[in-house]
Amino acid sequence: MSEFDDEEYESFELDGAGRSAEEVKRPAGRTERFDDGLEDDDDFDEADLEDAADDEIDFVLAAYREDGQPYVQSLGKDLANDLDELIVQLRRLPGDAGALGFVSLVEEVFVITRVRGQHVQVLLSDAAAAGDWPIARDVVDYLGEEPVEEDEEEGEPVGDLGIVADLGLSDFDMSAILDNLDLTSVEMLVEVADKIKLNPQFRKAVEAAVG
Repeated sequence: MSEFDDEEYESFELDGAGRSAEEVKRPAGRTERFDDGLEDDDDFDEADLEDAADDEIDFVLAAYREDGQPYVQSLGKDLANDLDELIVQLRRLPGDAGALGFVSLVEEVFVITRVRGQHVQVLLSDAAAAGDWPIARDVVDYLGEEPVEEDEEEGEPVGDLGIVADLGLSDFDMSAILDNLDLTSVEMLVEVADKIKLNPQFRKAVEAAVG
């Protein structure tokens, strides 16, 4: 994928009339949800976490390139509670080399998802958030990681720190952003977007989402 460059902000309206029937292929140990609210996974025996409420979701954004033009689009907030469906929706976007999804919760936790065909990469800013938010748990489960005990390794990221290394932000620089405790998760993602040349489009979409 070539670098994103600053161009006029443009939006792309998803066909929200019906979700894709395509199923996301899950790795071994991937969690399935059941109507009784229990996880069929040895890592998570407790009941499902409550979904993040609208006022707890800062934004859900997608970014991609088509014919050299970068696009940033706000997605439905319900996707902030379901990694599988977020992956499905990102896969539907017509990007030249896949699409990026950005989720921020309560200005404290973020998830970046990158989808290129069947290849999916994820990054969660704080592994301990798997005890609080469904999408964070989804990421930990998707990666086949062990759940983090309460207050253990709080603040440690999990996933692919080099998720956008080819776009201009190395794993080292991503770690530096994550280590800056003066930044909120919203500010961290704006900085990530700046490094991969998604701004001003990304910043404008964030401002529209959070006011």
